[in-house]
Amino acid sequence: MRVLVTGANGQLGFELQQTCPTDVTLIATDAETLDITQPKQIAAALADHQPDVVINGAAYTAVDKAEAEKETAWLINATAPEYLAQATVQQRQAGRNIHLVQVSTDFVFSGQQSTPYLPEDLPQPLSVYGASKLAGEQAVLKHLTDALVVRTSWLYSGHGHNFVKTMLRLMQEKPKLGIVYDQVGTPTWARTLASCIWALLERQAQGIYHCSDQGVASWYDFAYAIQQEALALKLLDKAIPIKAIRTKEYQLPAKRPAFSVMDKRSTESALTTPLPHWQHSLQQMLLELSTNRNYNV
Repeated sequence: MRVLVTGANGQLGFELQQTCPTDVTLIATDAETLDITQPKQIAAALADHQPDVVINGAAYTAVDKAEAEKETAWLINATAPEYLAQATVQQRQAGRNIHLVQVSTDFVFSGQQSTPYLPEDLPQPLSVYGASKLAGEQAVLKHLTDALVVRTSWLYSGHGHNFVKTMLRLMQEKPKLGIVYDQVGTPTWARTLASCIWALLERQAQGIYHCSDQGVASWYDFAYAIQQEALALKLLDKAIPIKAIRTKEYQLPAKRPAFSVMDKRSTESALTTPLPHWQHSLQQMLLELSTNRNYNV
């Protein structure tokens, strides 16, 4: 199987390359080698590489900046996936059996319910980021009813910029931190998501699936766990006080869902191995960082 990955330099793209099955030929592309906002470039790439599957790992993920850069966020998160879907349709019309995987987010939900969100629950995004990612999902499924859409949450990795590495840096620089406790979701190692996508592809899954690590946490819980694990691994040499604060005490441009835990039962039924708990994944990721002291936070 030949698989073309967009956004290969991002967190997910990196982990897709790390976890790529031995029977898969992976074509890694980034914004410089394939601009997915340009339909002609997409058509040329699909014609040249002739992939069996395209995994769209490219996204505009700066949640707060998206409020001011709506057009850019919409172009990358909504319009570009539609271009990919249209190009996939064209390839099929030319006789190639090609499939598309679109990666989405828990931020498509409002966070107003208190039970985990099912894939079929009504999305009600609160931010430009969430709305643009939802539009990308809808555009893909409009053109390709057999596409695979995988929603994830609170993604982090040893590669790239994310909450975990930001916390490690701030815990080295600041005397104390205030982290919100009234936003609840599930931290997810990008490796869990990558492995999940490969498994779903192997099972020829279609439609919307939720994939995150197991368990529930607030951002405060997540930050506290990061500090404890980092101290144990000697990534940090001292603890600093972490205060639990309310969202209203830390105003940001974009609204976040207060509760964005996703129901993953349909995903788990399609997998052969259980999804790991977020604390286990965090420990494994930090253990890897501890062996590479030159990592960039």
